[in-house]
Amino acid sequence: MTETIASDGSQRQSLRVHAADNVRVALKDLAAGTRVDDDGRPLELAEPIRHKHKFSVEDITAGDAVVMYGVTVGRATRPIPAGTAITVDNTEHSTASATPQARRGEWRVPDVSSFADVTFEGYCRPDGRVGTANVWLVVPLVFCENRNIEVLRQCVADALGEDPYRDYKRMARALLHGESDTEQTSPVGERLFPNVDGVRFLTHTLGCGGTDDDARALCQLLAGYICHPNVAGATVLSLGCQKAQIEMLKAAVAKRDPQWLRPVHYLEQQASTSEEALIREALTTIFDGLAEANRVERSPAPLSALTLGVECGGSDGFSGLSANPLVGAVVDRLVALGGSGILSEFPELCGVEHELIARCRDDAVAERFKTLMEAYQQHAARVGADFSMNPSPGNIRDGLITDAMKSAGAAKKGGDSPVIDVLDYTEPHTRAGLNLLCTPGNDVESTTALAGSGANLILFTTGLGTPTGNPITPVLKISSNSELAARMGDVIDFDAGPIIRGEATIDELADRLLALCIDTASGRYQPHAVRLAQYDFIPWKRGVSL
Repeated sequence: MTETIASDGSQRQSLRVHAADNVRVALKDLAAGTRVDDDGRPLELAEPIRHKHKFSVEDITAGDAVVMYGVTVGRATRPIPAGTAITVDNTEHSTASATPQARRGEWRVPDVSSFADVTFEGYCRPDGRVGTANVWLVVPLVFCENRNIEVLRQCVADALGEDPYRDYKRMARALLHGESDTEQTSPVGERLFPNVDGVRFLTHTLGCGGTDDDARALCQLLAGYICHPNVAGATVLSLGCQKAQIEMLKAAVAKRDPQWLRPVHYLEQQASTSEEALIREALTTIFDGLAEANRVERSPAPLSALTLGVECGGSDGFSGLSANPLVGAVVDRLVALGGSGILSEFPELCGVEHELIARCRDDAVAERFKTLMEAYQQHAARVGADFSMNPSPGNIRDGLITDAMKSAGAAKKGGDSPVIDVLDYTEPHTRAGLNLLCTPGNDVESTTALAGSGANLILFTTGLGTPTGNPITPVLKISSNSELAARMGDVIDFDAGPIIRGEATIDELADRLLALCIDTASGRYQPHAVRLAQYDFIPWKRGVSL
């Protein structure tokens, strides 16, 4: 990426990301007639260019490739004169491959000497994995149990005195009765289980009425959560007659935990004498489980025990220039230290497949990526969809006008290290290094899957702002621009905006962000998503409803 500081110390007006690009990115609103220095060549803008949007640096003929990050991100549908904005009216999605920048075996390992002896304070599990949190999980096998899950949620919060919405409830009472709202935080008493981060409750819309494959996939996902290193144990509620049976979930759990090292309690409503009896038994397992989980304390663990899931949502035109490559630099550092990263969202890798294939450690890994990507694309085509439909209206307003353009920036979250393994949805991460995980581009479905495959910390980049969190894995939110960090300070944990302003380099901020990851994994920093109890969980439904 070219430098964003001019020789006189002022911020440049625009940025060319790669030497092979035929577009630049406006770093602020530029008026028509503005003279731009295109790496030593003067260029006058033919029309106004909004910040975050792209403009051509040369005359582009209809049918020619639009190139950014050194790869094809679109194709001109009509002539685009130099100094003209790249828009949905003159550019369409295209994934024509260029020669890959990456080469197998040629990764430049970053300098991680300053982190060589650093550890984090985690929860060491009997299977050798390490948790960054310590929670008891309550899981429904079918949507019919969602109401009972909500009963348990409210009862446990009241009993523990840890209702995350207590201040909003106070606000509501004050508004209803016309009382003064002092906006003071209610005091929280001493925690009964100080070594436990809480009880987390899942709800979903699956478990019955779908295909057998959907039921099996749900059980595999739930098993990934139950057996996650951040989870001490679980209480499972089943109705009894649904397609996703208890034995199916037990088999999925046994594959991940063959020695049954983690306590899991299975309760079936149709076999219970009453709803009251079911709730009583469930509460008993939860409180007994909390007492058992509380006996585990944090202890030093190597950074190689960290697995970073990386995700983006509400992306803007700066995401691929600041937040995403910043996260990629953190992943590279962690991989160099023996840890792992998981890059998901296959629709947002469309257009840069050749780059990722070139980084695969061997032909078998490359072939698996191609096979899963092609199968996903074919499935989308059968229902009349295409990866080119991926950019949202918000993405387009902020300059991400094609899926390939969005993908080129989104893939930066994976850094530059070799692709060690490729996982299908719900498959557990087992190989240290960078893994690719087949998920949809939906933010929460993808984040849900990252945790299910073993990510014990998630880095989530955003340019427009999103509150997304996860029930069992801490989620750090990184903003692509400082305006967002200021406006949504109660959601954003880290600001990558200084990269855009030229006040800090990616390398400088990567070291700071990795340090924040270590503090989060150690329980010294609590992400905003955790403070707000933003525990989003949406399984991916690949099949059809029956």
